[in-house]
Amino acid sequence: MFHTTYRLLRENHACKDRYVLFHKSATTLGYNGDTTPIPLTVALETNGLDDALWALRAVLPEEEKTRDRLARLLACDYAEHVLPMFEKHYPTDKRPKMAMEVARRYALGNASKEELSAAWAAAWAAAGDTAGAAVWAAAGNAAGAAAWAAAGDAAGAAVWAAAGAADWAAAGAADWAAEQAWQREQFIAMLNEKEA
Repeated sequence: MFHTTYRLLRENHACKDRYVLFHKSATTLGYNGDTTPIPLTVALETNGLDDALWALRAVLPEEEKTRDRLARLLACDYAEHVLPMFEKHYPTDKRPKMAMEVARRYALGNASKEELSAAWAAAWAAAGDTAGAAVWAAAGNAAGAAAWAAAGDAAGAAVWAAAGAADWAAAGAADWAAEQAWQREQFIAMLNEKEA
């Protein structure tokens, strides 16, 4: 399980309104003290997936290395889940898929920093089109990718860029709700993997 603290959340510039909601709820649950470790499942239950993903940037220092690996893999999972929607519109653009592959290999210790940097460069090169944010989210800094993933209703840049807002609008609220539920399950699975 990953943990955060009130102090770490503030040091990472948590949104004031969301922080107040979390602090009030977590204090009610018995998490008192500025440096008391609070499981991210508390953030998930009190504030929702977006805030829990954002809180990955504010884990305990001894959890950062594991967070980097698992958050990178989670960002890849999110983007890969909607990759077919992207490929429907851009069947010849392999940048998101390639960046996810490099990011996944890097997280598992099978790619170099140079390869990851090349994927990062591809992300910036693609920044002007719909592939850009998906590539960035998959290839970028793990904590940053997870935080960016929180930016747009959980999947954030990875989903919106890979799938396209128009596709989600066409898919409808039920499909979007199902995607959010799936993302929540993946986040919980990541937390459980951390415990194993």
